[in-house]
Amino acid sequence: MSTSGPAVPGTSVPARSQPADWASSPASAAFFIVMRRMRVPLIVLILAFSVSVLGLTLIEGSSPQGPWRMNAFDAFYFMSYTATTIGFGEIPRSFNAAQRMWVTFSIYLTVVTWAYAIGALLALLQDAGLRRAVAQQRLRRRVNRIVEPFWVMAGFGQSGQLLGQWLDALGHRFVAIDLQPEPVELAELGSFRADVPGLVADARDPQALICAGISRPECAGVLALTGDDESNLAILMAASVLRPDLPVIARTTDRRIATRMSAFGSPTIINPYDCFGDHFRVELRAPAVEQLAHWLASAPGEPLPQRSHQIAQGHWIVCGYGRFGAELARDLRDAGIEIVAVDPDPALEASQQAGVSVLSGDGTDPAILAQARLAQAAGFVAGTDNDITNLSLVEAARRINPSIYIVARQNHPMNASLFDAMDLDLTMVPSRVVAQEAVARIGTPNLLRFLQALQHQDDAWAAGLIERIVAASGEGSPDLWSLTLTPAGAPALCRALALGPVTIADLLRDPLDREQALPVTALMLVRDDDAMLAPAAEIAVEEGDLLLLAGRADAIGSQQAMLQDDEVATYLLTGRRVASSWVLRRLLGTR
Repeated sequence: MSTSGPAVPGTSVPARSQPADWASSPASAAFFIVMRRMRVPLIVLILAFSVSVLGLTLIEGSSPQGPWRMNAFDAFYFMSYTATTIGFGEIPRSFNAAQRMWVTFSIYLTVVTWAYAIGALLALLQDAGLRRAVAQQRLRRRVNRIVEPFWVMAGFGQSGQLLGQWLDALGHRFVAIDLQPEPVELAELGSFRADVPGLVADARDPQALICAGISRPECAGVLALTGDDESNLAILMAASVLRPDLPVIARTTDRRIATRMSAFGSPTIINPYDCFGDHFRVELRAPAVEQLAHWLASAPGEPLPQRSHQIAQGHWIVCGYGRFGAELARDLRDAGIEIVAVDPDPALEASQQAGVSVLSGDGTDPAILAQARLAQAAGFVAGTDNDITNLSLVEAARRINPSIYIVARQNHPMNASLFDAMDLDLTMVPSRVVAQEAVARIGTPNLLRFLQALQHQDDAWAAGLIERIVAASGEGSPDLWSLTLTPAGAPALCRALALGPVTIADLLRDPLDREQALPVTALMLVRDDDAMLAPAAEIAVEEGDLLLLAGRADAIGSQQAMLQDDEVATYLLTGRRVASSWVLRRLLGTR
C-alpha cells in the first residue's frame, strides 16, 4: 500500500517503472560487479606496467654505437613478454647495469601485482552476487529463446518435479525457480523433452519472477508451489501486481492463507488436504467415479489405478488431528460418518465438535485404540506428518482389526516402496494431489469442467465409460484434447455440415479405412454452454460445438485430416474417394 499523499496540482509525479524496465537491470549487473570488485587490482596492475615501461624509456643504455634509449613501444613489448613469464628473450640491444637493475625491480613488481590481480579475480568468481547475476543473465537469454507459451514454476520440490514431468509429457514449457540449487540442477539436467531454464533464487523477490519471464507475452501463468504458505502468498501477490492479467495457481494448506490469497485477483488455490477430502468423499460413495477422475487427471500412459472395494458401515478413527486430519474428519463428518480423532496433543481434546470425539494419546497404544473402539471401526486414517509414525499406526491398527479400511498419508516420495509394501487401501501423497489438480487446470481445456460434472454420476456409469476408453485406447491413461467445430478450426467439416448431418461416430472414423474407428472416445459435448457427458455415437454435431476427446496421441493427426481436408471428409462421410489433384479431376470430369 502506498503511504504517500495525493499529488499536488502542478507538480510532476514520477511514473511507476514497468516490468520491462526492471527486467533490464540484471543484464548489466554482472558487468558492474566485475568493474567494482576488479577496479583496484586493475588500477594497480596498470600503474605497475606504466612505471616499468616509463623507467625503461628513461634509462639510457650503452652500446658500441653509442648511447641509446628504448622507445615506448619496444619498452611495452619487452615488459609484456617478461611480466607474463613468456620470456621471448628478444632484446634489441644488450642492457647495461642500470637497465638490468630496473628490469629486475620491474619483474618483481609486476609479479606481485599479477598475483594480487589473479587472487582478486579468483575471489570474484566465488562471489555469490556475481554468480547470481550471471545466472540471471543466462536465464534471461534462455527464456528469450522460448517462442511458445510457458509457465513460471516457483518451487521445484516434490510437487513441482512431478508436475513438470506431466507438463513436459503434454508439451507445455515451463521455467523453474527454487531457493535450493539441487532442484534447479535436476530441472536443467532432467530427462525432459524440451529445455527447462532454471534459476536459484527466492521467488518472493519480484526481480526473480521478472528474470524468469513473467513480463514476456509468451508467459501463460505462474505456479506458486513452494512448501511454505507465506512464500506462496508473496509470490501470488507479486505476480498479481506485475501481471494482473496472468492466471496464478497457488498451493496452500492453511485456510487463512487461502482467504488472503483470494484477495489478489482470481487465483486458483489448491489445498491438497481439502482436495483429497473431496475426492475421498466421492471414493466412499462411488469408487469407479473417483477411479476415472484420478486416471484422466494423470499424465498420459499412467496405468489404470485400482478401484477401492466396498467399505463397511461404522465409525472412523483419525490418528493425527492436524491440518490434514481435521480436513479429512470434516469431510467424513459431512458424509454422516462418526469420527474418533486421536492426537498426542492434549490441547486438542478440548476441541470437541459435533460428530467428532478427540482422544489425547499415542495412536499405537492398545488402550487408546480400545477406547476408540478400533475393533468395531470401519476405517482408519494414519495422517501425521511423519511417514514412520504413519506406518507404525497402520501396523498397530491391522493387528487389532485386519479387515479395516486404511488410509495413510505419505509425506516423502522416497518412502513410496514402504507404503506400497503395506498394501494400503488408499495412500494420500500431498505432492501428487497438488500436481494432479494443477495439471487438470493446465493440461487440457475443459477437463476440469468434465471432472466437476463427473462427481454427480453414479458408479455404474463411470465403470462403463472406463470400459469404453480401455477398449478403444488401452489401459494407459489416454491423451486428452478438445475440438471446436468452427470454420476457422474445422473448415472442411463445417462445409460438410452444410450438406448434411455428421455424427460423433463420423468424427471418430479412421481416414485410412472408414469402417474402422480411431482409438478415441468422446468424453463430453458442449453446446450452448450445456455439457453432455459421454455422448452417444449417433448424436449429430453442429457448428460451434466443443468436444472433449480421449485416446491415443497418434489419432490426433488423423482426426485433424478430416477437419481440414475436404477429400478426407468426403471419403469418411460418403465412402467416395475424390481425386485430390486438379489434373485428375479434369480427366475424370469430377469436381
